[in-house]
Amino acid sequence: MSAFVVVHVDVKNPEKFKAYGGGAQPTVAAHGGEFILRGKVADVFHGEHSHKQAVVIKFPDQVAAKAWYDSPEYQALIPNRDEAADMVFISFNEPPA
Repeated sequence: MSAFVVVHVDVKNPEKFKAYGGGAQPTVAAHGGEFILRGKVADVFHGEHSHKQAVVIKFPDQVAAKAWYDSPEYQALIPNRDEAADMVFISFNEPPA
């Protein structure tokens, strides 16, 4: 069952964010992940949502998603990530058909 990681993003430093993204992409691929979409939040239909951008990453399963996030390669990027942007990561499983 596929798993998805949704990331809510507010960029603080565009140059550092670009460097972080360039480093994160290979770590996602190494764990079987693929970027489904990246973009600016167009509208909030209900409630409050302060983040300006969103990313959706698809992994083969929750084990792969967690292995990616916990991997030493990705963890090494976190100090740069935290300087580059404020981010919230959530994951969920694709519901069965």
